[in-house]
Amino acid sequence: MKNVGKTDSLIRYALAVVLVVVGVMLGASSVVSLVLYGVAAVLAITASVSVCPIYMMLGIKTNKK
Repeated sequence: MKNVGKTDSLIRYALAVVLVVVGVMLGASSVVSLVLYGVAAVLAITASVSVCPIYMMLGIKTNKK
């Protein structure tokens, strides 16, 4: 059941890109960078599959259906 809309997905993709850029600027192998990469990966995956587990738990839907 999809619960992430198009605008939400675009925001998630944009945030993922920003987090990756910040991670690279901090140094690709620092602990903070690795955490940022992990968060960016989760954002990108939830945007691509249009499902957010946190939204499910909270009953939030940003898609139009």
